[in-house]
Amino acid sequence: MKVAILTANTNIYREQEEDKSGKVIKKIVEGAGLEVVFMKALPTDREVLSTVMQRMADGKIADLILTTGGAGCAPEDCTPEATLDIVDRVVAGIPEALRAHMSQITKRSMLNRGAAGIRGDALIVNLPGKAGAVKEALKFLLPELVHAVNVIKGEV
Repeated sequence: MKVAILTANTNIYREQEEDKSGKVIKKIVEGAGLEVVFMKALPTDREVLSTVMQRMADGKIADLILTTGGAGCAPEDCTPEATLDIVDRVVAGIPEALRAHMSQITKRSMLNRGAAGIRGDALIVNLPGKAGAVKEALKFLLPELVHAVNVIKGEV
């Protein structure tokens, strides 16, 4: 399974900060035997994010597109909107389950606005922006995300 990792953070894009969350995703995904085919930090810009996700899905570059960052309540946060701009079908249960799970760890999880959806035969999921939260989120979600991609592709 091919995975793309997109970090939505202008400071990381400008190389002013380290991409800790992206590295955590890469380690977990590769540890699960999945192939990371694309990993990039992008500015927190709705059009840029939606364009890159659309190209990943339409070009069949990735089966699973995981984003980190840009899904909070800050004025510049726009990853969920960029995701919803381009998905064909929303998969509301993924972010709902993630917020429910993460709320057992921190009440601040209720501030995450992440979304998930399907474009073509690719699954796009917004993960939290902090490295620790990403690690916990993927431990919880990854087996179901792999299953979902297999279902989307008609392999199950």
